[in-house]
Amino acid sequence: MLYIWVFAVVIKVRTSIIQLCNMNHLVLVMIMSIMSRKSLMRLKLIMLMVCLVWVQVVCGEHEIQCIQREREALLQFKASLYDSFGMTSSWTTPDCCQWKGIRCSNLTRHIIMLDLHADFHVEYAFNYYEISSSGSYLSGEIHESLMELQQLNYLNFSFNSFGNTHIPEFLGSLTSLISLDLSSCGFRGKIPTHIGSLSHLKYLNLAGNSLEGSLFPLQLGNLSQLQHLDLNSNYFEGKIPSQLGNLSKLQYLDLRYNSFEGNIPSQLGNLSNLQELYLGGYYYGDGPLKIDDGAPWLSNLISLTHLYLWSIPNLNTSHSYLQMIAKLPKLRQLSLRDCSLSDHFIFSLRSSTFNFSTSLFLLDLSLNTFTSPMIFQWVSNITSNLVELDLSENLLEVSTSNHFGMVKMNLLEHLHLSYNRLKGEVLKSFMNICTLHSLYMNGNNLTEDLSSILHNLFDGCVRHSLQELDLSFNQIIGSLPDFSVFSSLKILDLSTNQLSGKIPEDNELSSQMESLFISSNSLEGGVPKSFGRACTLGSLDLSNNSLSEELSVIFDHLSGCSRYSLQALNLEINRINGTLPDLSILSSLKILILSENHLSGKIPENNILSYQLKFLSISSNSLEGGLPKSFGNACALYSLDMSNNSLGEEFTKIIHHLSGCARYSLKYLYLSMNQINGTLPDLSIFSSLKILYLGGNKLNGDIPKDIGFPPRLESLDMRSNSLKGVFTDYHFTNVSMLNFLDLSENSLLTLKFTQNWVPPFQLSYIRLRSCMLGPTFPKWLKTQNDLNDLDISNAGISDLVPMWFWDKIALQKWISMNISYNNLFGIIPNFPLKNPFYSLILGSNRFVGSIPPFLRYSMFLDLSKNKFSNSFSFLCANGTDEILYQLDLSNNELFEQIPDCWSHFKSLSYLDLSHNNFSGKIPTSMGSLFDLQALLLRNNNLTNEIPFSLRNCKKLVMLDMAKNKLSGLIPAWIGRKLQELQILSLGMNHFNGSLPPEICYLRSIQLLDLSLNNLSGKIPRCIKNFTSMAQNAYSSYYAYHWYFVNISYTSFKRTYDLNAFLMWKGSEQMFKNTGLSLLKSIDLSSNHFSEEIPIEIENLFELISLNLSNNHLIGKIPSNIGKLKSLEFLDLSRNQLAGSIPISLVQIDRLSVLNLSNNHLCGKIPTGTQLQSFDASSYEDNPDLCGPPLEKLCINEEPKQRPVVKLHEDGLFFTREFYMSMTIGFVISFWGVFGSILIKRSWRHAYFKFLSNVKDTIYVMVAVKVLKWRHRI
Repeated sequence: MLYIWVFAVVIKVRTSIIQLCNMNHLVLVMIMSIMSRKSLMRLKLIMLMVCLVWVQVVCGEHEIQCIQREREALLQFKASLYDSFGMTSSWTTPDCCQWKGIRCSNLTRHIIMLDLHADFHVEYAFNYYEISSSGSYLSGEIHESLMELQQLNYLNFSFNSFGNTHIPEFLGSLTSLISLDLSSCGFRGKIPTHIGSLSHLKYLNLAGNSLEGSLFPLQLGNLSQLQHLDLNSNYFEGKIPSQLGNLSKLQYLDLRYNSFEGNIPSQLGNLSNLQELYLGGYYYGDGPLKIDDGAPWLSNLISLTHLYLWSIPNLNTSHSYLQMIAKLPKLRQLSLRDCSLSDHFIFSLRSSTFNFSTSLFLLDLSLNTFTSPMIFQWVSNITSNLVELDLSENLLEVSTSNHFGMVKMNLLEHLHLSYNRLKGEVLKSFMNICTLHSLYMNGNNLTEDLSSILHNLFDGCVRHSLQELDLSFNQIIGSLPDFSVFSSLKILDLSTNQLSGKIPEDNELSSQMESLFISSNSLEGGVPKSFGRACTLGSLDLSNNSLSEELSVIFDHLSGCSRYSLQALNLEINRINGTLPDLSILSSLKILILSENHLSGKIPENNILSYQLKFLSISSNSLEGGLPKSFGNACALYSLDMSNNSLGEEFTKIIHHLSGCARYSLKYLYLSMNQINGTLPDLSIFSSLKILYLGGNKLNGDIPKDIGFPPRLESLDMRSNSLKGVFTDYHFTNVSMLNFLDLSENSLLTLKFTQNWVPPFQLSYIRLRSCMLGPTFPKWLKTQNDLNDLDISNAGISDLVPMWFWDKIALQKWISMNISYNNLFGIIPNFPLKNPFYSLILGSNRFVGSIPPFLRYSMFLDLSKNKFSNSFSFLCANGTDEILYQLDLSNNELFEQIPDCWSHFKSLSYLDLSHNNFSGKIPTSMGSLFDLQALLLRNNNLTNEIPFSLRNCKKLVMLDMAKNKLSGLIPAWIGRKLQELQILSLGMNHFNGSLPPEICYLRSIQLLDLSLNNLSGKIPRCIKNFTSMAQNAYSSYYAYHWYFVNISYTSFKRTYDLNAFLMWKGSEQMFKNTGLSLLKSIDLSSNHFSEEIPIEIENLFELISLNLSNNHLIGKIPSNIGKLKSLEFLDLSRNQLAGSIPISLVQIDRLSVLNLSNNHLCGKIPTGTQLQSFDASSYEDNPDLCGPPLEKLCINEEPKQRPVVKLHEDGLFFTREFYMSMTIGFVISFWGVFGSILIKRSWRHAYFKFLSNVKDTIYVMVAVKVLKWRHRI
């Protein structure tokens, strides 16, 4: 009673004790005088301490300040951070206890809480488009000055960005910690061993990082006070340590999404207080987690409410475990996802001896192998109170003899059946579940008409309860029916089906419809007016259809009461046309997506946006002009995408029009791929802008010296413009949040920073290809510690690569780097680290020496066109490399034999060793490259035969061994085993013997080059089996080459380029990619082939180039060679071909190169526009060949210079009869005149007198004329 009385007195005096703070001793005397003298001295001492505490707390609560050394520690910590959002902006006042995120003890003044967790919120539309975001985060590093905070109880840095750093070791010295949250911070490496020293720790969350190692240190088992442990989504491997069973107070344990393997330790059964347990998930170790059937540890977890066992395949062999789980008295949620459970396993259990707790309301059996619909009956027998059931991603299907029946689950609200094999009739089984709110049937085998599918639900009470129905990703046909019968339906998803036709005008939606998704179908026409009468409609997605109505009409039809409710409208990827109408008619609209339509013209100046509009995308249309000022007055505008149009306004004017209130709200601005021109204006007025894309425009002019970028800018893309001038460090002074910078393909742009400049940002993506960074290596890159992608190729750098750069690259993981096409030189050092790289492209430089082994841990490595001289240490380093997929060492100075170490490279798909000085044999270990698709050994000094082991490389698409000294026979196994080959180039070697008929098995061959060898015999007739040479000229199968990349945490397709050399029009040319896919060529020139050209060659209709020159071929040219209408190059010269040139050759109108010289051809060259256009050298040294363009005339042919006059169509004027008549006429006329003069003298005298008179008359006339001319002079 005495204690109660004393504390009552203390509480009463607390309200007035502040006034007595200056008289503490009087207060103590007063309190002590109340106490009885008979009280014990111990009680007096207790009361004295209580009073002192109350006095100090109340009197000092407005005066208390943090301890100075702790304040200084916090300031040192702050200095090591990048605080772009001002999370520590309050850390300036003298009292650090008042700083944001800091809490001090009222008793000791020590800091007891440091909470700087990132607070980030993102809002999406249509599950994809970001329409708003808010929050803040820190980056940088955690400074060791925090060791000073020895009284710290709570430390929370979750969701910040400390990428590629380790968890600081010194945190283990903060022994007063009760709660430590470092989740989703980007930490890598191992958990520090000193964490096990935090004996007071109750809460530990390290989830969502990149932590690795053999799970975690055993010292974690010493954290006896721990109640919450979350390590999910890391890279831990090995076995789960049994020491976790020592954490007797543990209530929450999550180890999902790691690489654990082996048996789950039975010691987990000691955790009797455990309420939530999460194990399994994706694994990438030697094997998945397993459950030991002999240790019934689960039955001891009597407090368990949540049990998630994922990806534990041997669970399907253990009946006892399922029975143990069923007996857990408090279990509310059970998930056995991806545990290989099957019908046989489930139905072998007797449900009478198997009943779950009535508390179970969620059961997840997804990603298993159930096929029978009887699973519903089994579930309803073992539990009666289920609210949510997930059977998605199984193999469930229904037949006439095997169906669900009427499902009886009276409390079920959510049913997941997505990605099974169900038909539409299965919906009948759910028609009487009167509590059902959500039904997910997406990704099944629904192929019926939509009306008949929905009719299966019409007759039951479910039509009144159902609020969400997902039928997407099926093959449903038909048109849209009336949905008004579903009175409670709020969300309907019909996307990615085969619905077609126009939407009926009388189609009515549910009176409560909020979201309607019908994207990716084949709907036509427009939007009916009935949609405008849906007064609750908030989201409408009709994207990726064939709607072709004018946009203004669609807006008019939606202008009913839905104009006040509609917030999100997606019409992208249709054929909607017209101009942009007034968008303010839909007054509540927040998201409008019109991308990839046929909109055209200028945007009207009076076009007004909805005052609530946040997201507007009109990309990939044909809009012209610029942006109206009204866009700048949209004060809520968050994202504007106008990319890939034909906007041609000056950029300064566009920025001016956007500089209204939108400059404060706009965070994403996409204007790339337009015709925007002009110089770069000042952009710093956009205070919230995070992403600015201007690539692919016509920006030009010098960079003004005084412009700035938005202070919150994170991504800047101005690639492929015509910018010039200089960017200096001044331009980037205020962009501390910049993470992505792409200025590529601005060849006149220079980046010139001061020598010791320290950028305020930390870039993850640096793309400066074809900008001017040189001639010295950019020193500012030394400050960038979080690189993911670096491209400074073709940047005019001519320098020795500094050591710090290689140090930095070696420490990175999964980086992509391209420093090619510079003039970089030096020796690349080696590092003992084995960090994986994504892509390293160092080609076209002057690196020398040995290739360092650490580079082999790249997925894609290009060291071509350098001066490397040794590859042995690189190729033959210890250990197996399973991540190198593409290796290019071409055009170096590598010599001696190719190292025989290829069995180390398990994943290699592309290998280029061409244009080096390798000699000796091709190593047999290359045959162990089972996934190899391209092998290029061209232009070396390789000898001997092609190794037999290469027959194992069955995926080869390209094999190029030309320009070597290889000998022996062409292996028959090339045709039998390498049937994927598209390019086979073995020219300029010493191969002999005949061409094996198995070569005709290469049905996919497109380029066959065996020229300049010693091959003999006949050309096989089976070449007609080269079916790819008879296919269409272009096929995507041949245009794109890819391999499948499969690494520990992901898998994807990676495309690669093929380059092939071919003698084309007299010179060796290289063909790439699409050009190569169009090229179909056979070159057997300069060998010793004999006999006739097989007529089967006429069937290779798509052949582009055929070269059989310089052989010993005889016989005639195939008569129907004109069928090869795609032929552009034909060389049959220097053979012994005889006969005439086939007349069908005239039909090849694409022929640009023809050479038939040095044969025994005869007869007339066929007359045609093509054949006469070639030079005479194309036919020379064929003695019996005649006709144009040769000068030699054929028999019975007049010289081509003789004029030919055509009288009329019936014949020529100068016939033989004409000449006979002319002769007779001449004789008669001559003798008729001169004969009479000769015989009769009088006539002769008269004739000569006449001639004399004519002469005199002419003489007199000329003389008179001359005299008159002289007198005038």
